[in-house]
Amino acid sequence: MDSAEYERKIAFRFAAFDQDGNGYIDRADFDAAAARLLTEFGTTARCDKGQALYSGAEAFWQGMAGIADVDGDQRVSRAEFVGGAVKRLRDNPERFAEIARPFLRAALAVAAEGEDGGAAVPAVERALRVLGASPDAAAFGAQSLDADHDGRVAEADAVAAFSAYFTVIEPDA
Repeated sequence: MDSAEYERKIAFRFAAFDQDGNGYIDRADFDAAAARLLTEFGTTARCDKGQALYSGAEAFWQGMAGIADVDGDQRVSRAEFVGGAVKRLRDNPERFAEIARPFLRAALAVAAEGEDGGAAVPAVERALRVLGASPDAAAFGAQSLDADHDGRVAEADAVAAFSAYFTVIEPDA
């Protein structure tokens, strides 16, 4: 795949982060994602899981801004996202995984609703829908994340898949 095709596909993924559709990724997008997840699962912002989710969202935002906010205006444009992904993440997907890990860990804990060992596939599907995935994409994604087919999504599988989705672009993806 050539660089132009890679950049086009990464730009498409920009919309997954631009939660309010204003053309930029900023702290508010991460806060909105956290708030929607908490609401969906009936979790309060002040409880330990809620605080962990907001802390994870802030860490994710800070990591993304550090990678992609070239002009320092505290928002990431589509061009900055594409440039950040192409220049910094394509060759080091582990870095992206590590900035996403605290948010993903906390999101799975909220979706798990008190269970240990990951979140149930239907709960992950709900979370994906709340974050903007279509019903079909959410169902497929949640099932795909259950790597060992035990009905649960483990943190390691979620982090690896999330990183791959944003950094490894297959020709027909």
